[in-house]
Amino acid sequence: MVDAAGVIVGRLASYVAKSILEGEEIVVVNAEKAVITGRKKSVVEAFKAKLGTRTLGSQTKAPKHPRRPETYVRRVVRGMLPWKTPKGKQAYRRLKVYLGVPRELKDAATQTFPDAVKDVRPSMTVGELMCIFGWNNPLEARQHAP
Repeated sequence: MVDAAGVIVGRLASYVAKSILEGEEIVVVNAEKAVITGRKKSVVEAFKAKLGTRTLGSQTKAPKHPRRPETYVRRVVRGMLPWKTPKGKQAYRRLKVYLGVPRELKDAATQTFPDAVKDVRPSMTVGELMCIFGWNNPLEARQHAP
């Protein structure tokens, strides 16, 4: 189990991609707390530009843009896999990504990558970015419920 809290997404994804290609089953928790480096304004503009890519043809063949943190992190890892080969598809199936920590994994030992921990550069979390583009945080709603 890998804890993504405070870890740079790209660096985390490279470690995870290598592990799942070697045959390990990896579970990533706290996906919404993973970090994207860069000034907030430039990160938001880059994501908005990416959302603008579309197709003039069939909508079923159009690119799908994730707007939830766990699907975003999963997609970043997919970008580091040989996705179109059978080996890459099998590796991708060995990856599980969760918001927060599921109840069944509360007591499991977590693995961290010291090289991937956040630097002092400006950054924002994946959860903050997804909230800007319409994601409603269910974990936050549960905490504030009476």
